[in-house]
Amino acid sequence: MSKVLLNPCQLSSRVLASVLFLMGLTVVGCAAEPEPSGDYIRDLQNRAVFSGTAEFGHWGVDPKNYTNWGSHSNRLIPVYTFGTKGAGAGIDLDSYTGANSPYRSEDALKRIYGRLPTYTLNPQAEYCDQTNVYDIQAAALKAGKKHIFLVIFDGMDWQTTQAAAIIRHKQINYTEGRGTGFHFQDYTANGTSQFGFMCTSPHNAGTEVDVDAQTVKNPGGTMFGGYDPASAGDKPWSVATDIGYPISKPTNEGRMHAYTDSSSSASSMTAGLKTYNNTVNTDFTGNLVPTVAHNAQDAGYAVGVVTSVPIPHATPAAAYAHNVDRDDYQDLTRDLIGRKSISHPEQPLPGMDIVIGAGFGETRDKDNGGGKNFVPGNPYLTADDLRAVDIAHGGKYVVAQRTAGVKGAVGLQKAAEEAAEKGARLLGFYGVAGGHLPFQTADGDYLPAAGRKLKAETYKPAELEENPTLAEMTTAALTALKNRDTFWLMVEAGDVDWANHDNNIDNSAGAVASGDAAIQVITDWVEKHSNWEESVLIVTADHGHYLNVLKPELLTGPAPTK
Repeated sequence: MSKVLLNPCQLSSRVLASVLFLMGLTVVGCAAEPEPSGDYIRDLQNRAVFSGTAEFGHWGVDPKNYTNWGSHSNRLIPVYTFGTKGAGAGIDLDSYTGANSPYRSEDALKRIYGRLPTYTLNPQAEYCDQTNVYDIQAAALKAGKKHIFLVIFDGMDWQTTQAAAIIRHKQINYTEGRGTGFHFQDYTANGTSQFGFMCTSPHNAGTEVDVDAQTVKNPGGTMFGGYDPASAGDKPWSVATDIGYPISKPTNEGRMHAYTDSSSSASSMTAGLKTYNNTVNTDFTGNLVPTVAHNAQDAGYAVGVVTSVPIPHATPAAAYAHNVDRDDYQDLTRDLIGRKSISHPEQPLPGMDIVIGAGFGETRDKDNGGGKNFVPGNPYLTADDLRAVDIAHGGKYVVAQRTAGVKGAVGLQKAAEEAAEKGARLLGFYGVAGGHLPFQTADGDYLPAAGRKLKAETYKPAELEENPTLAEMTTAALTALKNRDTFWLMVEAGDVDWANHDNNIDNSAGAVASGDAAIQVITDWVEKHSNWEESVLIVTADHGHYLNVLKPELLTGPAPTK
């Protein structure tokens, strides 16, 4: 007989009493649902995870199970560009969408995937591929654009954005298309902004590697990528006709494609190739591939990365590093800061000019993902590597890290000014337990609701004071770059992904807002210090999750009392 696993904390008291009576069991250790706080979305989230269901929607395929799915999906993802319209072939988003979509061409699909994926050719396709995000940046670099920005909301699909916009404005302003309500949706960049969407499916899933030898054991893995619009829909806002298809669990198993992870997708956008899940900038056989940041650096550009999650996590690592395994964090960081690594053991990469992110304060004695050369201590940045790159010890970086009693934004900005003055690099290292910045929630505070494990993070005043926001990190990066004529900069709002993995609508909406604030820092900088003829900005996500909003009106706020 198969066993059915129930979380007793997600059963109503009536159902729980009946189950216990029939089973002759008692329950201990259940987390108690928090008392109503008066914060509508926080309370909505808490009720959803503790009851196990929500009228407004759910993650996954089961409307009766709010936390049915906690991973990624194969959905089409929105792409917002600025400084691209009319900028010429290769830079203009129209070069890859509509009639120019690679998904309309067998030859183009074979070039992208190395084969013609099943059920993927679509003569009516409007969407581009994630590798075309790389193509835009490469074309901008070739055209001599001075400032190239790539902003990645990790895990933010169209449904996440719509839900966040509804929550923010307490009304439903759109049901399809580009949308409105956030700066990145409404800003026109003097008429140069464009909107489209892309496929994010990887080359394959199921690849096994040897991190110590930096080799791939089974090139091609166990499941190939592709995109079937007949199963998933031809728009990001489409409702899948086969609801299991986006998560590789279709009704018709013959129409199955892999969904991407962050490292494969980010590598597609930075290195321009389809590859396997869990790699950072290698092809599907394990060969190292240069990124747009490497090419920009070779052309004399400064290059940088800013993230709200650990510095060497998949997306920020993909800006510059190489590894067959995304979990080899210490080696990935070494690539980012120009130290010898397992993938560059003899001649290290030059390193990035700006590296700002989280991971501070974490410690581990062992880490299987790190391989045999893992050094106990901080799993993301070793003490020896930090000391070696610090300008105070003869290195190239002005280092700012979380310090007791020092406001994070103030300390980081001071370091940025020093880096600019000295012509040095900037390394910022911050975070709270778990390795990320504090989670902002829908109403802008830092009081997260509980997620799928019925737990909520809490922060002490010092943790909020001593950490900058993603927007403040972005400001510091641009300050440190102020004396550089040309640069490439990635900014990642990584907490969207963490919130959606946690099935947490409160944290998810707050993460979208915090990422949007960082984008406004960029567009304000361009307006003041540059223009949209010499700057290009791409805003997108590496993949979606599987949020289904069934009654969006329930996200607008409490019903008026009669």
